[in-house]
Amino acid sequence: MITILIAGAGASGMCAAITAARQGAHVILLEKNDIAGKKISMTGNGRCNITNEAMSASCYNLSAQGKMEGWLQRFGVAKTLEFMKSLGVVTQSEEGYIYPISGQAVTVQNAMIDEVVRLGVEYITGQQLKKITPVDDGGFEVKTTGGLYKADKVIIATGGLSGPKSTMSTGDSYYIAKSLGMNVTKTYPALVSLLSDDKDLPSKYGVRMMAGIRIKEIEDLYEYGEVQITSKGISGIPVLQLSGRVAQYMADNKGTVTAFLDFFPTYSDDDFTNMKKDIIEVSRGKTYIQVLDGISNHLIGLMILSRLGIKEDTVIDANSIDDLERVIDNYRNVRINIVATSDYASSQVTKGGVDLNDLTDDLESVHTPGVYVVGELADVDGRCGGYNLQWAFTSGYIAGMAAAGR
Repeated sequence: MITILIAGAGASGMCAAITAARQGAHVILLEKNDIAGKKISMTGNGRCNITNEAMSASCYNLSAQGKMEGWLQRFGVAKTLEFMKSLGVVTQSEEGYIYPISGQAVTVQNAMIDEVVRLGVEYITGQQLKKITPVDDGGFEVKTTGGLYKADKVIIATGGLSGPKSTMSTGDSYYIAKSLGMNVTKTYPALVSLLSDDKDLPSKYGVRMMAGIRIKEIEDLYEYGEVQITSKGISGIPVLQLSGRVAQYMADNKGTVTAFLDFFPTYSDDDFTNMKKDIIEVSRGKTYIQVLDGISNHLIGLMILSRLGIKEDTVIDANSIDDLERVIDNYRNVRINIVATSDYASSQVTKGGVDLNDLTDDLESVHTPGVYVVGELADVDGRCGGYNLQWAFTSGYIAGMAAAGR
C-alpha cells in the first residue's frame, strides 16, 4: 500500500487526504495547529463561501489562468458540490455564492475532519514540517517538530503567509520548496484593505457607499461594489478584489498610487448631466451641505466641500451655480492617496508562491517527482467570493488522485 504524507490540514490538505484515502492509500496528515481547518472556520465571515457558480479561469491571477482552465475542468464547481454532498454537507446558492445551508463555516470544517477520521487517516496535530529529503531507494524522509516519517509521496499543503496569528500560516514551506529545486515567486498580501495618509477622510465609523474604484497607475484595474471609507483608508469587496495587484505594484515600484472613486458609476454621462440640472433647479436658497445631503452621504459631502475650500453653510444663489456644478462633478472623481496595504495578518490570501512552471498538470514538482504542492502555497490567488476555496479543493483533489496513482 502506498503511503502519502500530507503536511497541512487546511482545505486543500484535507481534501487531498480524503481523496487519496478513498483511493486506498495509507495517508498521514500532519497539522501544526491543535485542530485542522482553522482557516475554513473563518472564511466567508464565518459562513464559508465554498465556491461560486460564476467560476472561470479569468477569476484568478494572470500567471495561473493558462493552467487554471484545465484544472477547473478536472475538478470544478459541480465536483466540489458532489464532494460536499459526499461529506453530508447540504449547500445553497445565494446569487451564485455557494454556502453550507447551515450558514456556519464550522459545518464544512467538522465534516472534513470527520471524514478524515472515518477513512482511517493517520491524523496528527501539533507538528510542523521542517524538511523533506528524497531517499536513494525511493520515497522520502520527512522531518517534523515531532519526529521522522517515511512516505512514498509527499503533498505540501501548509499555506502561505496570510493570517499568521490566527492560522499559524507563516510561509515555512517556501524555504522547503526552494530546497527541493522549486522557484518561489515574490509574495504579497492580497484581499486586504488599502491604507491612506489623507487627513480628511470620514472619521468615527466611516462610510459605506456603492462606488466604482479605479487605480489609474495600473492598466484596466477597476472594480464596482460597496466601498467602506474610514479615516485609515478604504476596504470592502471591490477594494479586496484589486488589492493584490495594488500591493504588487506598490512593492515593485516603491511608491504610492491613487484610488479614484466614482459614487455614480451606474450613471451615463447624459444621466449624470440631467441629474445635476434637476439638483441645481431646486438648490437656490439652500446651503451646500443641504443640497449634497440629498444626493449622497453627509460625511462625503463634507469631505468634498472641504477639499474645494467651500464652507458647508454657504447659501447658494445665482452666482454659485458654477461652483455647485463643480462640487457635484467631484462625486465622480474622489481621489484617495494609497500609501500601503494592510499586512499579511489582515490578508485573506497570499499572492505569489511556488512557480507553476515548476509544477506539472498534476501539481507534482518537476524537479523532485513525488512531491506535490497545493493550495495557497502555489502561485495561485483568486477573487473574493469562493474562488480561493475552490482552488484549495481543486488542487487537493488533483494532487490526492495523482499521488495515489489514479
